[in-house]
Amino acid sequence: MSTRFRALQHRNFRLFFAGQLISLIGTWMQSTAQLWLVYRLTRSAALLGVFAFANQIPILLLSSFGGYIADRFDRRTGVLWTQTISAILAFALAALTLPGIERVWEIILIAFLAGIVNAFDVPIRQAFLVQMTSKDDLPNAIALNSSIFNGARVVGPALAGFAIAWVGEGWCFFLNGISFLAVIAALLMMRIERTAPRPAEGSPLENLLQGFRYAMNDQPMRSALLLLSLVSMAGLQYSVLMPIFAHDVLGRGARGLGLLMSFAGVGAVLGALNFAARTNYRNLVQWIGAGSAICSLGLILFSQSRLFALSAALLLIIGFAVTSQMAATNTIVQLRVPDHLRGRVMAVYATMFMGVQPLGALLVGGVAKRMGAPHALAIFGSVCLLGSLLFIFREVMRPPQPQTSAAS
Repeated sequence: MSTRFRALQHRNFRLFFAGQLISLIGTWMQSTAQLWLVYRLTRSAALLGVFAFANQIPILLLSSFGGYIADRFDRRTGVLWTQTISAILAFALAALTLPGIERVWEIILIAFLAGIVNAFDVPIRQAFLVQMTSKDDLPNAIALNSSIFNGARVVGPALAGFAIAWVGEGWCFFLNGISFLAVIAALLMMRIERTAPRPAEGSPLENLLQGFRYAMNDQPMRSALLLLSLVSMAGLQYSVLMPIFAHDVLGRGARGLGLLMSFAGVGAVLGALNFAARTNYRNLVQWIGAGSAICSLGLILFSQSRLFALSAALLLIIGFAVTSQMAATNTIVQLRVPDHLRGRVMAVYATMFMGVQPLGALLVGGVAKRMGAPHALAIFGSVCLLGSLLFIFREVMRPPQPQTSAAS
């Protein structure tokens, strides 16, 4: 247990861990309630895709600027700003929904604004991790950060499912706004010396491209990021279609939606904690290939399941596998990047992980509208499986190469 939670020996990370856990439960409540609200108002798979696209497209377009800011300015201040604005947006959504005056375009607009905030928050927060721990404990901090993200994914959707059924979606948004106070308080309590703005070297465009060049010129990092991008664009879209599976395919309604997403979260927590227990970080490429392939097979089987218990079990496996892949990819990136480029390279990670999701959301929404959600998910899962097998053939099964880093 001491090995698995060793990053918590750092006071600043303990504060971050506690604040993020509370805040992320609220975030997952809001995310689940927003998906259900859009589907309740429209009964449209295509609009579910549009909603997800609006929420995620800013990360594709703006996360490089977030990485640039993370490398030039004080990272704690940056996270404070993003968390504060996110709280304001949650309260705005509650103010529209509680009186029952919400419209679909307003929900999509707020999702778009939240996406802009996330485009800056994700690379800044990822780069900030190293300041809360030590370099030796950074991989463990990455895994624990993933575990609280997915731990909240267990509790948040389940709470949202019951809250939607009892009091409506608006209270989920209000509680999310309140939950941000925990992480803001934690950030203010940290003992971290404020860093002075760093002078820019070269043009802004050159600075933005520097992180991308570094990531693409490092072969292990490039391969891991490209596979993560494929799985993110095609495989992780199951969450967009989850209201359809819960309501129409499995016949379980809002509570079923919350339980399904919670099972995926349970698997993700187990995957993150399993990764956190590692004390060496060799053979990460094998972890990435196996996690991606298992996730892809799970998605194909889930798309054909009509039994709630089987679907929930498959989501648990999918959550475990994809989190293992994500944690291993994040570790490869964090261990191989120099600190002066950390924010910009983590922006590349955010772009290839979260930035491509809106493109996949539009695609899966359109395909589901024409062919139905089960067929759409089976097709997307098959695409991920082909990419996983190609990665395994080219990276895992190739002859051993001289290692230049512990992450390779």
